[in-house]
Amino acid sequence: MKQNFNHDITIIGSGAAGISLALRLAEHANVALLTKGSLTESSTLYAQGGVAAVLDEGDSLSAHIQDTLTAGAGLCDETAVSFTVENARECIHWLIEHGVKFTRGDDNEYHLTLEGGHSHRRVIHAADATGHALETTLADLVRSHPNISIFEYHTAIDIIKDTESGRCVGFYAYNGQTHTVDSFSSKCTVLATGGANKVYLYSSNPDVSSGDGIAMAWRAGCKVANLEFNQFHPTCLYHPETRSFLLTEALRGEGAHLLLPDGTRFMPQFDERAELAPRDIVARAIDHEMKRLGIPCVYLDISHKDQEFIINHFPTIHARCLDLGIDITKEPIPVVPAAHYTCGGVVIDHHARTDVPGLYACGEVSYTGLHGANRLASNSLLECFVYAAAASQHILENLKAMPTPATPIPWDESQVVDSDEQVMIMHNWDEVRRFMWDYVGIVRSNKRLARAKRRIALLQHEIDDYYSHFKVSNDLIELRNLTLVAELIIESAMNRHESRGLHYTLDYPEKEKNPKATVLIPPHYEGKRAAEL
Repeated sequence: MKQNFNHDITIIGSGAAGISLALRLAEHANVALLTKGSLTESSTLYAQGGVAAVLDEGDSLSAHIQDTLTAGAGLCDETAVSFTVENARECIHWLIEHGVKFTRGDDNEYHLTLEGGHSHRRVIHAADATGHALETTLADLVRSHPNISIFEYHTAIDIIKDTESGRCVGFYAYNGQTHTVDSFSSKCTVLATGGANKVYLYSSNPDVSSGDGIAMAWRAGCKVANLEFNQFHPTCLYHPETRSFLLTEALRGEGAHLLLPDGTRFMPQFDERAELAPRDIVARAIDHEMKRLGIPCVYLDISHKDQEFIINHFPTIHARCLDLGIDITKEPIPVVPAAHYTCGGVVIDHHARTDVPGLYACGEVSYTGLHGANRLASNSLLECFVYAAAASQHILENLKAMPTPATPIPWDESQVVDSDEQVMIMHNWDEVRRFMWDYVGIVRSNKRLARAKRRIALLQHEIDDYYSHFKVSNDLIELRNLTLVAELIIESAMNRHESRGLHYTLDYPEKEKNPKATVLIPPHYEGKRAAEL
């Protein structure tokens, strides 16, 4: 039975951005929170490192800003960087007030760790499982809040716009439990759907990271930017039993070395900062050595540190590796790079507004200008909390003036039938991820990008035809979104004729003198940044 749900505000996604935004809004409004899986299943849950913020007297806002600009390789929006850094402390205090237990040192002060690209210790964390602490703590508060309605196992499909005003009035979502398509209407909708890293064969992200919000926003008429900048985390565990277990940046921050199979360090010959160089440099160095030597992985070694120190600082990693037969206190860990973070996304302003009135976005789905051509470690969770706070403030200030939407037309599936063949979906899902890894991965070229563009065009046609003839399923919705985002990544990469940050191409190895963000404009763009609400 199809249903329509009406709330003041609807948030799609329950990671750091979505779940913190729901709590901020729910004190003053009725909120619906949708998630594709269980409430806590998101990239946030698996984040190990922490949240970057200036909390130490020896640190400064200007230093954090400069580190971010340096990592961003000349493409950060300086206003966005300042805005984020200056609002960091308030967000940390908000998290502490809401019960997040960050790690304290021997002096009972909060322990700050050092990560690659940072000039000071400024990453506040909960051991090596910060995301788990954040997500589970806030999820408990969300579950008990009377003004928040939780809709688990719902996959958003497309934005619904008012035909006259062009305003977002809701969206359709596939109910994974009833296998029907429900509609959601609200005064405003927020995309907090995370990134698109499952577009690659190897990723540190959970399966829900299929670029749904980026694809929905593009189809609705929103600009996207800098999608060619996909961050590959240098150190994902290489093991047949686990493809997506991340080994935090903090390991290298605390002294871990990257080694070749013969035990030789190699990072010092690539960068004077060695293992503490930004992630793009480290990932390319690993990729280079793996291809040069024909080896399946390299090794990350922290066994030269004190055993008690390792276990106390990295209990999750120690326990997980031990389960797989690797004792990190005595031996190095096999690692490979993996797609980790989408630096580009849906273009928003400092209120988290998109180009479509009534539609907001925050977190990894969005492009704020903070990350530029490369994300500084632990700035991502910070961005989630800062822009969720900004969105909540703007929404609550303007909620009364926002029009109440009419009930949407029910989802029409009168012309489609149940699919009797799922193999097409699974085959195309696998093909997209494989050629994106091979042709649009850590190192690119014009020839590789051209091959990827030809393949994605053929797949788009096949998937669109399938989508128009059969009833939707979760796999089909994700495949449709995944191929669209892959196309946008390829187009963005082909438009950048230089190597900068996370985008490295053999055909343009030098940097341009006056770089600009890569902004893609949809064919049906209406140019309405939502000042009129």
